[in-house]
Amino acid sequence: MRTRFKAALAGPDPVFAPLCLDPLAARLASDAGFAAGYLSGGALGFQYAVGEALLSYTEIADVARRITARSDLPLIIDGGVGFGDAVHTARATALFEATGAVAVEYEDQVAPKRLHHHIGVEHLVPAKEMASKIRAAVEARTDDNFLIIARTGGFRHEGFEAGVARLETYRDAGADILMAFCKDDHLRAVADRFPAIPLAAITGLDHHTSDEWQSYGWDLIIDAFTSQALAITHTRQAYTSFASTGKTGVEIDGMALHRELVELCGLQPFLDIERSTTEATT
Repeated sequence: MRTRFKAALAGPDPVFAPLCLDPLAARLASDAGFAAGYLSGGALGFQYAVGEALLSYTEIADVARRITARSDLPLIIDGGVGFGDAVHTARATALFEATGAVAVEYEDQVAPKRLHHHIGVEHLVPAKEMASKIRAAVEARTDDNFLIIARTGGFRHEGFEAGVARLETYRDAGADILMAFCKDDHLRAVADRFPAIPLAAITGLDHHTSDEWQSYGWDLIIDAFTSQALAITHTRQAYTSFASTGKTGVEIDGMALHRELVELCGLQPFLDIERSTTEATT
């Protein structure tokens, strides 16, 4: 999967990676033709109703292992702020690599990460401190094909040149992919400054087309929220409708969907084993 992911990144088209919080989501994304998926700490924190800042790296690694065990979709892990200083980041990197994921992303906010991130309050660490985490992550991995993504909030909080400077520092520390939040009118300018390394963005799938991202010079587009937003929006609408009218307003062929899920989840090999063993005797 790591070789396949690197080949996709090196291809002519941007790689889109939607949110995957469980194996079923990853299998859906794979069937739809996506080349990668993203395990978001933010979305997982919301799913667990505790917030990203209160997740442990073992909780994230456990979800990642479940996904890679039942899907061949290359998985990118959101490693947050590295769960501490450089030594914590090294330990987390080793654990994340062992899950079978293809990459891990670390960002330059303070550690431990703060819940205030969810209400728009962010504090960045010095670039030198972040660089030490990137170097520790690079040294901790055993497979060079397990990629380290360095993410900065520098453009948003410190300005264009400061953001570029941070990315340069993280590139020099050994990051394989650079991730940034920047204004649309800065996308091409950022890409011009980093022609030799893949660039990643986190945004909605509909924000720009593949051709537009290609023209801007960006390689990896991560959508960390759309699938969760769809689930929340439509589930809430159905529950609210039922509470007020006695009907969900949603037409579902439950039996047909159940049969489809048997195939989608890849249960046929397990069924074959049962047919030749326990079911053969009944």
